[in-house]
Amino acid sequence: MAFGITRQHVNEWKRRIDQGEIAFLTHYWYDERFPKAKTVTKVGCKDINKLIRWGEQYGLKKEWIHHRKEGYSHFDLLGDVEKQILKQEGLWESSRFFNNF
Repeated sequence: MAFGITRQHVNEWKRRIDQGEIAFLTHYWYDERFPKAKTVTKVGCKDINKLIRWGEQYGLKKEWIHHRKEGYSHFDLLGDVEKQILKQEGLWESSRFFNNF
């Protein structure tokens, strides 16, 4: 279940994906399967090969991509992997979601 984002955030993420960018969308999240995870970052791209190459640099496997018929396929980043990748991408410090971590 997602929290802390608006329709505008989602639409902007989709717009960036539609333009062929690697797009990030972080939000608060709860799933009982992952009780320690408070956030998730969805990283998507219209160009699946570009998304695969992007993920490979961080050790993400192409099998982990959530393929969506509507075209917004993405990786889900959680926990330490989320933190590590967002730091390397220069997005950790600027995110309002991680001020208390």
